[in-house]
Amino acid sequence: MRCPACGSTFLYKDGFRDLNDGRRVQRWLCRRCGYRFSDGNNLHKENQTNEDYRLSAILQEAKKLDPTTETKTVAGESPKDSIKGKIIEFLWWMQKQGYKESTITSRAARLQRLINLKANLLDPENVKGVIAKQKNWKESRKEGVAYAYNLFAKCYRIKWTRPIYKAIRKLPFIPTEREIDDLTAACSKHIALFLQLGKETGARAGELFTLTWTDINQETATINITPEKGSNPRNLKYSKKLSNMLNQIPKTENRIFAHYKNLSSLRRTFERQRIRAANKFGNPRLLRITFHTLRHWKATTEYHKTKDILHVMRLLGHRNIKNTLLYTQLIDTQEDDYVCKIAETTKEIAQLIEDGFEYVCDQENLKFFRKRK
Repeated sequence: MRCPACGSTFLYKDGFRDLNDGRRVQRWLCRRCGYRFSDGNNLHKENQTNEDYRLSAILQEAKKLDPTTETKTVAGESPKDSIKGKIIEFLWWMQKQGYKESTITSRAARLQRLINLKANLLDPENVKGVIAKQKNWKESRKEGVAYAYNLFAKCYRIKWTRPIYKAIRKLPFIPTEREIDDLTAACSKHIALFLQLGKETGARAGELFTLTWTDINQETATINITPEKGSNPRNLKYSKKLSNMLNQIPKTENRIFAHYKNLSSLRRTFERQRIRAANKFGNPRLLRITFHTLRHWKATTEYHKTKDILHVMRLLGHRNIKNTLLYTQLIDTQEDDYVCKIAETTKEIAQLIEDGFEYVCDQENLKFFRKRK
């Protein structure tokens, strides 16, 4: 048995995993890179929750609909006689409208939650009442569920007025660069590479997960970012540190992160390693760092450094500057603390520039550089 991440044979048994079909799978923990895995045949099933199974099954049934009649028998009933059948038709309708699979899955999960709460999806007033009774739900969650049902009602031409729920806008959590570096150093090489990419490019997790080796130009040290959510494509520079990390990943597949079946499995692996990192460094703030946190950190840092909102807008790929203006509110949270370095030789100067230091001045034949902490 070898670790699929690093190839190490230094493995420990790490308990069992009960699958939905009743089987138990031996799990393993790699002591070199910290990757947890099981037998290859069961790896994908192991990395799915019960909710994932249910939604995956519904999505698969939606894809099997007859495109000419758009009907399918579900448990002996037609979709018109079954709530499950209506959801399947709804998901197929969303696919035809061009919605992304992640959006379809999230909408299905919210509708499934309403069904679990005994809501009648064909009665909009009943749905409103069920949502209103959830005292432990935040406004943002109620808003999301209302939007999901709003789309369901649009599909079936159900008349209803969407209730007014507004998520409370909060400033995002911005960690220090040291905290990001500590977390990156504590993770396995695949997860560390993902974090470093997010830190240097500010790209969304979905954009990073779909990166291919052809998107990397090692001669110019640039990365082509294929956008999602209607953003603009970007071509961004990357550091020598990131170049070294890329060279440690075997190029056996076209995609850089093809080792993971989907973004959800990569995220769950990261969350396990994040817990170990927070315990290792004794810093609970690390638990608040997510993939999207790196996007916020990059945007805030760049605006603090350049004071150029258009530069930040191009970096993030935003089409509307209103989305970028959020980061101007975080400028006062950034401290003007610097690390100072002195260089004498050409080699030392080049190394400092590659490490992200900026030139300040000359004094007594010495060159002074600085970089924000």
